Amino acid sequence: AGKRVALANKETLVMAGPLVTELARQRGASIVPVDSEHSAVFQAMQAGRRQEVRRVVLTASGGPFRCHTPEQLAEVTVAEALAHPTWEMGPKITVDSATMMNKALEIVEARWLFDLCVDQIEVVIHPQSVVHSFVEFVDGSVVAQLSPPDMKLPIQFALTWPERREGVARRIDWSQAWRLEFEPADFERFPALALGTEVARVGGTAGAVMNAANEAAVAAFLAGELRFVDIVPACRSVLEAHHFEAHPTLEQLFALDVWAREEVARWACA
Repeated sequence: AGKRVALANKETLVMAGPLVTELARQRGASIVPVDSEHSAVFQAMQAGRRQEVRRVVLTASGGPFRCHTPEQLAEVTVAEALAHPTWEMGPKITVDSATMMNKALEIVEARWLFDLCVDQIEVVIHPQSVVHSFVEFVDGSVVAQLSPPDMKLPIQFALTWPERREGVARRIDWSQAWRLEFEPADFERFPALALGTEVARVGGTAGAVMNAANEAAVAAFLAGELRFVDIVPACRSVLEAHHFEAHPTLEQLFALDVWAREEVARWACA
């Protein structure tokens, strides 16, 4: 009871957000996110009270294909999808960044972690990955967290919160000229964003199914069994085929995780 949990993966809350947050509430535990975007939101929210938050804006680099045409996206190779412009990550999360499914998962994570309405969560493209997210309060003030794209800082913050200590994370060099860019997110080019928004809105079993389907679809893409542009449609197809439960048990979520992976395998072979 009363423990601080540094949550280093988003899948836990995507799959079982209500179960996890309710258990944390019952046990008096604090969940401190390690994910850079949610760490930024967590920090920015300290500037006001929860009821004073108007909206949370999650930033996304846009990945390597933010300017690609539909025709170009249809020809994306595994090697191209694994070449992220700003972050060094493992293959699965790098592909998720390229499809924007990573941001879709983060929408769901933010919904449960911060107890937000889906309409309070927005996504903007920020290619430099320096502003990790920001919070707008009801008075119009916007509070953001900035740092170079380096996971050392959010990891350290989660481990030392509520204190701040000297660390090894890179610093911003304010003596150099630089530019921060922000662009609207393109929901047509990246349908994962719409899917994530829908899943966050309905809750229930949807998050577990989307997450498992995506993991299986990305694995199939990396194995050369599925095209890049088919990853999100595979997830949507499996999501729409599943029997939705609004208040699932953990056992039901585990069973749906297995089912969704099997469905993607069948979808890829069809």
